[in-house]
Amino acid sequence: MSLDAATLLAIFGMAAFTYLTRIGGPLLLSRVRLSRRGEAALQAVPPAVLMAVIAPTALATGPAETGAAAVTALAALRLPLLACIAIGVGTLLAIRALIG
Repeated sequence: MSLDAATLLAIFGMAAFTYLTRIGGPLLLSRVRLSRRGEAALQAVPPAVLMAVIAPTALATGPAETGAAAVTALAALRLPLLACIAIGVGTLLAIRALIG
């Protein structure tokens, strides 16, 4: 495999753009005074994006996955991440074993 100048330029360009998008939000928000409502709205964005990614997969793949996603969501209300992962995987395996 060889790297030519165009490939290296593309890699460094994508890295720079990725870095700028990562620091852009905090830099902009450090200069803006948000109301409580605005802060609450921004805090709701990560869970909303996560649900937008997870929900279609959980609801479209089958009953075992949907059930495991529901049990994992309930476990996430009280338990740490590693426990939720273990519960989700265990529930999925159990449901698949029961329904064949």
